[in-house]
Amino acid sequence: MQKINTWQQALDYIYAKLPMYQRQGASAYKKDLTNTIKLCAACGNPQNNIKTIHIAGTNGKGTTSHIIACGLQAQGYKTGVYTSPHYIDFRERIKINGNYVQTKYIIDFINTYREEIEQVQPSFFEVTVALAFKYFVDMKVDYAVIETGLGGRLDSTNVIIPLISVITNISFDHQSMLGNTLIEIAGEKAGIIKNQVPVIIGEEQPETKDVFISKSIQMNAHISFAEHHVTLEKITENSETIDYNIFFDNKLWINNLSTDLKGPFQEKNIITGLHALKGLSELVSIDFEKVRSFFPTLKVATGYIGRWQKLGISPLIIADSAHNEAGIKIVVDALAKMQYKKLHIVLGFVNDKDISTILSLLPGDAIYYFAKANIPRGLNAIDLLKTAKDFNLSGRAYTSVRIAFAAARKTAKPDETIFIGGSIFVVAEVLNVKI
Repeated sequence: MQKINTWQQALDYIYAKLPMYQRQGASAYKKDLTNTIKLCAACGNPQNNIKTIHIAGTNGKGTTSHIIACGLQAQGYKTGVYTSPHYIDFRERIKINGNYVQTKYIIDFINTYREEIEQVQPSFFEVTVALAFKYFVDMKVDYAVIETGLGGRLDSTNVIIPLISVITNISFDHQSMLGNTLIEIAGEKAGIIKNQVPVIIGEEQPETKDVFISKSIQMNAHISFAEHHVTLEKITENSETIDYNIFFDNKLWINNLSTDLKGPFQEKNIITGLHALKGLSELVSIDFEKVRSFFPTLKVATGYIGRWQKLGISPLIIADSAHNEAGIKIVVDALAKMQYKKLHIVLGFVNDKDISTILSLLPGDAIYYFAKANIPRGLNAIDLLKTAKDFNLSGRAYTSVRIAFAAARKTAKPDETIFIGGSIFVVAEVLNVKI
């Protein structure tokens, strides 16, 4: 078995050898924890030797993960974060205090456990999860924030017993794997609720509330709905930050919290993340004055990208990776409230998603630049254009995201706005462009 010596060889092995859901779709999704359990056992079961916080949900789980990580980093704790997918660099998935895992570590991991990997035949995600757990143990992190990939019950990350579990919200996404109703999807997400481990639910939703309450009773886990306890009062806002007074049970808790987390969905994420930190403070020493002082630089400190990210000013360029009905609706509502002379939208999707509802939400007066993301699952731009016409959305199809984005930048005037979205992979390609 030839040894892997370079980072490029490691990447080629990871992408070519291991089935990857983001590129291949449902065929790469393993509805079973067996492979993860085998790989972790081969690595010495590192998941049992780290203190973790587990995050699931349809939208906002990546942001919530970074908010919790920010709160822990603010205390001086060495904090690991595992999230997915990545935008530009594979190493975005595994970070400690905002710093990516070293390439040498990944190369050594593959060489050390390659025989086991070949025997188990795991997915890309299963290997990445085992790699993350081993890295966090070897680097002696104090805490690790672990974001699920798909679902929860059968997600590869669901081999941990965390200090606290968090479920952000439930909406329709990945129905072919998680179920066709919100109740079914919530049941899969509720699979991360563990025996006697407190669970925080970000949003109370009539359709799913009882699913979580029932599961928490079954598991003897204390349940709390974040929006019942935490409220925000906006004080001021500028182009870079927004300031809030934070109330807990209607009493001022954190005054003048400034954060660089801006976007139409971020208030819900801040409520969920802060409530999770409040719950965590009963188990871990957390000084919220330190949290307050750390929050203004959350994005830089934790390595957070891809959500309502401002890429340019004149014209205003915003990229956001919302890719399901609930996320797109929030984005569209936010765009409608903004002031601009014309809106340009660079848009692309994966080919196994029902996009009819999403297209019906998009503004009819925007100029569209339809593009195929550079992955096998990318939806053909011409097919997208044809479907979009049924919803009275007009524009042109382009052979790549980069060309579509270049066309939008060339066309848009300084007082207009460009939005890039529809798929994480479309956003990822634009983030790779030097503006």
